[in-house]
Amino acid sequence: MGMGSKMEGPSTPAIRRDPYEVLSVSRDSTDQEIKTAYRKLALKYHPDKNASNPEASELFKEVAYSYSILSDPEKRRQYDSAGFEALDADSMDMEIDLSNLGTVNTMFAALFSKLGVPIKTTISANVLEEALNGTVTVRPLPIGTSVSGKVEKQCAHFFGVTINEQQAESGIVIRVTSTAQSKFKLLYFEQDANGGYGLALQEDSEKTGKVTSTGMYFLHFQVYRMDSTVNALAMAKDPEGAFFKRLEGLQPCEVSELKPGTHIFAVYGDNFFKTASYTIEAVCVKSYEDTTQKLKDVEAQILRKRNELRQFESEYRKALARYQEVTDRYTKEKQSVDELLKQRDGIHSSFTIVKSTNITGNGSNLSNGSSSRISGEESPGEDGGSDGKDKSGKKKWFNLNLRGSDKRLI
Repeated sequence: MGMGSKMEGPSTPAIRRDPYEVLSVSRDSTDQEIKTAYRKLALKYHPDKNASNPEASELFKEVAYSYSILSDPEKRRQYDSAGFEALDADSMDMEIDLSNLGTVNTMFAALFSKLGVPIKTTISANVLEEALNGTVTVRPLPIGTSVSGKVEKQCAHFFGVTINEQQAESGIVIRVTSTAQSKFKLLYFEQDANGGYGLALQEDSEKTGKVTSTGMYFLHFQVYRMDSTVNALAMAKDPEGAFFKRLEGLQPCEVSELKPGTHIFAVYGDNFFKTASYTIEAVCVKSYEDTTQKLKDVEAQILRKRNELRQFESEYRKALARYQEVTDRYTKEKQSVDELLKQRDGIHSSFTIVKSTNITGNGSNLSNGSSSRISGEESPGEDGGSDGKDKSGKKKWFNLNLRGSDKRLI
């Protein structure tokens, strides 16, 4: 699997190498080790830092592609068992770097995003590097408070959330909303050994009703995030079957609890052209126990429903194939019956001694109120008008009456 292989499509490198080799990690590396290796290489080859080196852009793409495999448990399992052949190349989505797109391509990306096409974007290398160096400004965000602001595109506002043991045990929720429907990312950083902050989690904003929002939920049980790109890819491939993939984007979050201390979060401006308006809040869920339980219950139901849909999809596909089969037969049978009845009518019409003739010439006069003359018969109007016969009949009847009257008088 260490050999490179060609593949088609703009979302992956021209040459694919073993992702473990690309990230310089072993096959038994932990998720954290893979994540750390990816961060270092992504910063090293990021286009922001290598504008004059086109080779770095390809290396960055290769690093991102490799991480997209090894960071996903299912894709990693598939690759470990059967290599690249087990992966559906078309479903591998890539993140785009807005700073490297140019104005025209950025406008196209903004248009597609406006139309509802989910587009993943990378975080600016400058933001990540400043965080790693510990040179960012961190503003306090006490539990139970909220802060509103506006962040420039491809920039970030950092916040420190300090929690005590009781709050950590109860659970913490960090949420960001935008009534202006701005695009943004919520980032969570872990403290590095050198005193800086390394990116650990990120959540992209999604439109929910009349606002855009996202959140991170540290509730001591497994919570899930919805990746909308999964459903978008499924809809593009198979619009009729997209419903069955709606829940496939539900992915487990990597961190489910926070320890006491100060934790660093950031709101990253992800708009294509303008600043992003937002409100960030930190909540202790001690007073939200019922809501927490409802979230746990509904996500458990969603997971069960996802399994049910996987089974139902198989049944649906079979029924759909059967339906197509019987509708095709219905069409054929209907055509066959129509043809047989048509033949029968033709046979019936053959039993006749009357030869069908075409009415031409004077025949058209029939439609003008004239009648054809039959040989051997006189026209009733030859003796003086069309009603001559009627007048003659009346005269004879009158004469008969007169004669009868005369006889009685004599």
